[in-house]
Amino acid sequence: MTTPALSLSNVSLSLRGNAGQVDILHDISLDVARGETLGLVGPSGSGKSSLLMLMGGLETATGGVISALATDITRLDEDALARFRRDNMGVVFQSFHLIPTMTALENVATPLELAGVRDAFARAEAELAAVGLAARSNHYPAQMSGGEQQRVALARASVTRPKLLLADEPTGNLDESNGAAIMDMLFGLRDRHGATLVMVTHSNELANRCDRVVRLRDGRIDTLQAAAE
Repeated sequence: MTTPALSLSNVSLSLRGNAGQVDILHDISLDVARGETLGLVGPSGSGKSSLLMLMGGLETATGGVISALATDITRLDEDALARFRRDNMGVVFQSFHLIPTMTALENVATPLELAGVRDAFARAEAELAAVGLAARSNHYPAQMSGGEQQRVALARASVTRPKLLLADEPTGNLDESNGAAIMDMLFGLRDRHGATLVMVTHSNELANRCDRVVRLRDGRIDTLQAAAE
């Protein structure tokens, strides 16, 4: 039997704030197969983004076990987690998170440079070309539209050829036209690199392109089903 790309067992998340402890996720158990596309949907506050952050080791679970590519990431310290993400994951955020003082090319090359890849800029150029931004490689984020910035973010997430690609509302800040283009590119990059893709989305159209859809409600899995045809 093939080991899942992601495996969550009785995962919980609680955060303590000024008003006391807030329980965000409750006993989530879920396997994501290698090469699968999984959509996380549900109302605001249902825990979708928190679950994605746990999968990426960007948030620490307060209970349960999370295995990514057969590695128990709940047992890794911050440095080991950072290395694991660098070598295995690409993450796309709704708000782009580009470095404003770097050009598009430099933004995309950064994860490769951190990993010590010798041809970092050549690979970054190829990835920008793959998202249709070869002519914008020397532009800074402030000189680009929202759709272009999200394409740079996609290129940066995929340039390391990650085994896991996580996307948090990748079309949330874009108009319908740009959102559709980013959607096509996201699945195209997934297909090109053979990654497992997990995404949070409010878009039914985007969710229905996934192999399966998990609907969360009040921090629990409400339904788990194959996406609509």
